[in-house]
Amino acid sequence: MVEGNYSTVTEFILAGLTDKIELQLPLFLLVLGIYVVTVVGNLGMITLIGLSSHLHTPRYYFLSSLSFIDLCHSSVVTPKILVNFVSERNVISYAACMTQLYFFFVLVISECHMLAAMAYDHYIAIRNPLLYNVAMSYQVCSWLVVGVYFMGLIGATAHTVCMRRVLFCYADVINHYFCDLFPLLGLSCSILCFSAFNILFPSLTILSSYIFIIASILRICSTEGRSEAFSTCSSHIPAVAVFFGSAAFMYLQPSSVSSMGQGKVSSVFCTTVVRMLNPLIYSLRNKDVKVALNKFLEKRRFL
Repeated sequence: MVEGNYSTVTEFILAGLTDKIELQLPLFLLVLGIYVVTVVGNLGMITLIGLSSHLHTPRYYFLSSLSFIDLCHSSVVTPKILVNFVSERNVISYAACMTQLYFFFVLVISECHMLAAMAYDHYIAIRNPLLYNVAMSYQVCSWLVVGVYFMGLIGATAHTVCMRRVLFCYADVINHYFCDLFPLLGLSCSILCFSAFNILFPSLTILSSYIFIIASILRICSTEGRSEAFSTCSSHIPAVAVFFGSAAFMYLQPSSVSSMGQGKVSSVFCTTVVRMLNPLIYSLRNKDVKVALNKFLEKRRFL
């Protein structure tokens, strides 16, 4: 840790999305609309899976958990954005900042591992569908979900403990709209190394699962069988691409070609829009979910 002149930080000032007054109201309404759709979509997905007996399978148990993570993730970040739009001075205490960062880490890491668990589930379903219910029993599925949240809690705890050791000696203004990792490190005079395990391990799991999935599909003789196998992954692939693609664009741009303005735009997409897209992807591209939704709406129509 580098020694230097520093003072104890008790609060931070969030710069927000923009300092242009004329954009505050349109952006507030836009973010509020996205948040409402996100909450309704993810709560609706959780409720639909809970009420539809034919969706009580490991695949949709994972999907329900993913919707819960997206709902919580959006609720950790978005309300603070909305408050910033209507506040004259966007202040967040050090304790609140570390708390927001902790839950942000928990949910991001959990989502990485949840997408990996879903990829493994798809591989098991395609490799040997006749033994799927044995290989992905309720106990196995439950342990996988528990493991996902355990990895999220452990990873977030380790990262947040490291962040609490950081010395903030340059300024107390975070040029962002929430307490994110890199903007906070930009204020520090300490050198820390963060593990990439929680990115690399899920990414390699997803990649290897799809390599085996493609190999299994190529061994299927009938065109109908191949088409059905591909349809099993038709919703998961876009969800993975959107999540990891937006995260890569947000965090992996070279500093020479990226600006803080671009970083904020990509961060908004990653933290708010992606959470809204997941239930739309799984409802529009999934036949079982569409059937369950139609049955639910028909029952409500006759009540």
